[in-house]
Amino acid sequence: MPLKPTVGHEGSSVDSLAGPTVEPARPLTATGNRSRRPSRKQFSLLIVRGDGTRVLRFNFPRPAALAVFATVAVTVTTFCALLGDWLQLRQLTVEARTFKMQIAEQQATIDSFNKRVVELRTEMTSWRDLHARIWEPFGPELQPGGRDRAIGGGALRVDRVTGKLSPRDELERLAESVAEQGESLKALDRLVFRAGKALAALPSRWPIRGAVNSEFGMRQSPWSSGTEFHSGIDIRAQHGTPIRAPAGGIVTIAGPYQEYGITVILDHGQDIKSVYGHLSKTNVKPGERVERGTVVGWSGNTGRSTGAHLHYEILVKGQSVNPRAYLWD
Repeated sequence: MPLKPTVGHEGSSVDSLAGPTVEPARPLTATGNRSRRPSRKQFSLLIVRGDGTRVLRFNFPRPAALAVFATVAVTVTTFCALLGDWLQLRQLTVEARTFKMQIAEQQATIDSFNKRVVELRTEMTSWRDLHARIWEPFGPELQPGGRDRAIGGGALRVDRVTGKLSPRDELERLAESVAEQGESLKALDRLVFRAGKALAALPSRWPIRGAVNSEFGMRQSPWSSGTEFHSGIDIRAQHGTPIRAPAGGIVTIAGPYQEYGITVILDHGQDIKSVYGHLSKTNVKPGERVERGTVVGWSGNTGRSTGAHLHYEILVKGQSVNPRAYLWD
């Protein structure tokens, strides 16, 4: 039903009304439309039935029509704006739900991370006790930072925890523990390297495998009814069994030597020597450098001996010591 300007004419009671009125529509001819220009002071709303037999017209003053049009325009604009805001709010709601799930997952990850950091820091704190036990036999001077502390070494630092720590504080404490234990491990590595070289020079390996017929120390003399001091151990061995050096060293004697018969003596350094007596023959020469596991001779029954065996002896600064104290392997 289109809005159409009212056609003004004299004597029309409907056109003179201030408000909207309803009147029967008059037939309009093409000639009349062309010859008479409509007035712009009113707008008419025509209602025509489907059969075209009856037409109603509503007249509206121009200001009222403009006000209605403006109201409709404002209403439509406001509705569109509200609809756009609603759609945007709905999208934000969906994104907020997604963000909430992501935040929950991230929070769970952070909590798990913080828990693991605390466990690691606790574990590294226990390493201090382990390092202290390792360093204790070497004295306080060799301990990391021992020269800057009182005699006997400083007391172990104890973590002071006051309440629940923040993730940043946990990471800071963990970093401090890592740095501290790293320095301790470096110092221990240097000590082990030096100790490894010293240990490699020790005669810690059995020169021959077999039962021990006579131990180190006082024993019943096989030559008389009294007792005597035995300066080594006698290891049972078949005649001709290979004798291997328990550690690297330099051959100082290879041949007959006092009551030991054919003997080999190795100088391992650090004032430590090893003696192999009653051999059948030697496989090295004086002044020769041998490595651990080198065959230095073969077992026998030479010298003052009652049967085939190996007399094994260790000298520290020229004094006989119990070889069992060095036999680790």
